[in-house]
Amino acid sequence: MRKKGFMLLTDVLITAFLLGIDQFTKYLAIKYLKDAPAFVLLDGVLELSYLENRGSAFGMLQNQKFFILFVGFVFLAVILFFLFKLPDEKKFNIVHVCLAAIIAGGIGNMIDRFRFDYVVDFISFVLIHFPVFNFADCCIVVSVIILFILFLFVYKEKDLEFLSFKQNKYREVK
Repeated sequence: MRKKGFMLLTDVLITAFLLGIDQFTKYLAIKYLKDAPAFVLLDGVLELSYLENRGSAFGMLQNQKFFILFVGFVFLAVILFFLFKLPDEKKFNIVHVCLAAIIAGGIGNMIDRFRFDYVVDFISFVLIHFPVFNFADCCIVVSVIILFILFLFVYKEKDLEFLSFKQNKYREVK
């Protein structure tokens, strides 16, 4: 139980650190990019360009703030459930980090929705005309990709038994 508490404290610290970076970068975007031309980092490739996103991923569900927040809270609850169920084994440390990053990204975007009624986006990958995004989105997407790879190629079925809702039939009766 002691290790579980340490891991959960680490999760909170990772979440707080990434959330701090997210909110700071959004503050800078509002201060320096709002009502200003795009700031070119790599000509024709990457720019910093202020955008107020009133939708969800890729601009879907425009002006559906309450629905988006509701879905966000449901996802956060599910992620927290899995975070608490994770075994204390070292091989799951990366899962802890990824889930903490997803939580940070989700909370970061929720804070924007509560404060401004939109999410502040500012990173523009213009080479392929990708939708404008932010640091919170990066935390979520990179973590989901890592988790996808881990659960598909690294962890075996036995490693994931903790996700089962079935009672262990070999469990000792007290």
